[in-house]
Amino acid sequence: MDMLRTIAAGARHSLAAVFARPDWFSRVTPVTLRRDLLAGLTGATIVLPQGVAFAAIAGLPPEYGFYTALITPVVAGLLGSSWHAVSGPTTAISALVFGALSGLYAPGSPEFLSAAVTLALLVGLMQLMLGLARLGVLVSFVSHSVMIGFVTAAALLIALSQLRHALGLELPRPEHLDAFFPALIRGIGETDPASAAIAALSLASAVLIKRWRPGWPNYLIALALGTGAYVALGPAAAGVATVGRIDTVIPAFALPPVSPERIGALVSPAFAIALVGLLEAMSISRAIALRSGQDIDANREFTGQGMSNIAGSFFSCYPGSASFTRSGVNYEAGAETPLAAIFAAGFLFLILLLVAPWFAVVPIPAMAGVILVVAWRLVDTREVLHILKQSKGETAIAAITFLAALFIELEFSIYCGVILSILLFVDRSSKPRLSMGMPDPARRSRSFRPVAETGQPVCPQLGIVGLDGPLFFGSVDAVRREFRQIEARLPGQTHLIFNIRGVGQIDLPAAELLIEEAERRRARGGALYLQTKIPRTIAQLRRFGVTDHVGGGRVHPYKSDAIAHAITCLDRRICATCSVRAFHDCPPAPEPGPEPG
Repeated sequence: MDMLRTIAAGARHSLAAVFARPDWFSRVTPVTLRRDLLAGLTGATIVLPQGVAFAAIAGLPPEYGFYTALITPVVAGLLGSSWHAVSGPTTAISALVFGALSGLYAPGSPEFLSAAVTLALLVGLMQLMLGLARLGVLVSFVSHSVMIGFVTAAALLIALSQLRHALGLELPRPEHLDAFFPALIRGIGETDPASAAIAALSLASAVLIKRWRPGWPNYLIALALGTGAYVALGPAAAGVATVGRIDTVIPAFALPPVSPERIGALVSPAFAIALVGLLEAMSISRAIALRSGQDIDANREFTGQGMSNIAGSFFSCYPGSASFTRSGVNYEAGAETPLAAIFAAGFLFLILLLVAPWFAVVPIPAMAGVILVVAWRLVDTREVLHILKQSKGETAIAAITFLAALFIELEFSIYCGVILSILLFVDRSSKPRLSMGMPDPARRSRSFRPVAETGQPVCPQLGIVGLDGPLFFGSVDAVRREFRQIEARLPGQTHLIFNIRGVGQIDLPAAELLIEEAERRRARGGALYLQTKIPRTIAQLRRFGVTDHVGGGRVHPYKSDAIAHAITCLDRRICATCSVRAFHDCPPAPEPGPEPG
């Protein structure tokens, strides 16, 4: 009952924090308003072609991309934590939406469209609940390699999915690789020249403009050039499909379509999309915060993303998240507050009122060329090579996520990667190491250094070890093994100072291990001494009864204090003949007696 009250109180506190006055309000000045307006105008030109391209990746008409780009950034900007992240449709989320729905409904059908809106509602509710439960810390347990593997696979699948439009061929879905590539090889000779030419022009122009004029809206110009080529080809492009007329760019309010059957079918993919959306939002927010100096509140970012998707579902939006491209451009353009994202949505709305009729003649191959560039830029080759070089564990996570996305399904790959991340974390946390240290006689300060590095002799009675890792139920067995190895290697070293200043929380199994070790050493004529000055750790040791069993009945705040106390308990006869004299507190060596007569 107490736990339920605690959870309820935490949820109330989180909900109040969501609707509290944002911290960036005090930053708004005439100067920041001008900068945000300019950044918003820049962002609007970028999201215009992205809205079309990302909606196409999700299997949706262009207007759904526009709706998502208009509604979600406004809500996320007002309720989220980041000052510079811009939400809306993203490539990874769009690919997941298509993967989740295409197996249930025919792409483009009314059921497919309404299910995408339902998905936004479910994703938003899940993200909101995680934020209200103050579980923002959970993102830290998911390895970045999961996103690298997933995004790389998604980029490949997105690129393959556009070949049918770029070449004018009928091809199977790229998720079925065993059927896709044979069909591609068989049909390559039947490529439609007009489609291929338009796609190649859009692709090349998007790449070259980005290289030579990085400040220009390359995607928008590429679509315009592809459309111009389509018009110029005239009858030769008679077989090329176009986007078609957009009925309206004004999102209308409507209750999201919900039914028990649909919810049951979409809960699992909704959770995967919610998780990917939060990972995207947090990684982007933190990356920009490193440059801007802002502190990111993970729980507020969770709730902001959740509320943006919930609100979007009432305006025919599909799930969205923070976009790396738009967020990066927003920051580089001089944005100071989330008003820049809100202004961008406003400018986009005005632009759409003017240019929406022109989308009727935009050729699908031109969009395919732009999407191929988007997919290519998704692959972070430098990060992939870095993971391959630096960590076998992270490489395994990225590789398995990548392969699961290619050969099973995108949704499953996320679950697979997250589970592997948690298993890797648990494995690392359950294998801490004990490091023995002694004062270095080569240094005047006699600072402590690991014995494994210096190779110096150790005190025959007193050892000093530090724990590299956490001390909790999962690591108890590993720490016990380390204790036994020290005992077997140095049987005469019955006294031990155990430095636990960096172990964090100590639970009951960890406390029982410390009591066990203290009793074992007492039975051998020695003692266990604990060293930490962290008040929370000392309080936990006292509450679990550990303090009553350690040497002297207290925990020492400083290493010198622990050594001074432990030395008084050593066997003086051994000290009298010892030549190590490892510590300042060691008694002086006995004076040599007179030589016999």
